[in-house]
Amino acid sequence: MTADTEEAPPLIVTLALDSGSQAWFEALRRAHFPPERNLIPAHLTLFHHLPGQAEAEVAAVLAGVAGALAPFAMAVTGLQPLGRGVAFTLESPGLQALRKDLAGHWQGWLRAQDRQPFRPHVTVQNKAAPEAAAALLAALRTGFSPRQVRAEGLLLWRYMGGPWQAAGRFPFASLSPSCP
Repeated sequence: MTADTEEAPPLIVTLALDSGSQAWFEALRRAHFPPERNLIPAHLTLFHHLPGQAEAEVAAVLAGVAGALAPFAMAVTGLQPLGRGVAFTLESPGLQALRKDLAGHWQGWLRAQDRQPFRPHVTVQNKAAPEAAAALLAALRTGFSPRQVRAEGLLLWRYMGGPWQAAGRFPFASLSPSCP
């Protein structure tokens, strides 16, 4: 297979969070994710696999959708056990509407994982020993209190067989020039 005929890497779409929330999730991920497996930043995945050869079309949809949205709040509502890890669950009607809108654009491209019901979360530990995951879940539940985070845009990534490569950032529009 030559470079001209190789399939482009699959695309991943995630939500861009406000910098404080991103830093909080990232610090937890660095502290609890097995270091040799922690190849990507903390993230909230909207789509796990879109066709890489359609990158320009995917980017155009992301730019159009993001440009028509204002940043919005989401609630971090709890913790979710993953068996060998832990994730924070998030809730937001705006997030659900955004995901549904994007899925409508790409319905014919969605694989089984992206056709399942959308359950937004940010994973801070995965592929750990089950005992370590249970201990982290118990520790995080002890100190947990709901908090607000802010969605500020969309991120496009190329899946590179483990690590991800940034392929685009699409910020949400502000309601006014003074909107923080």
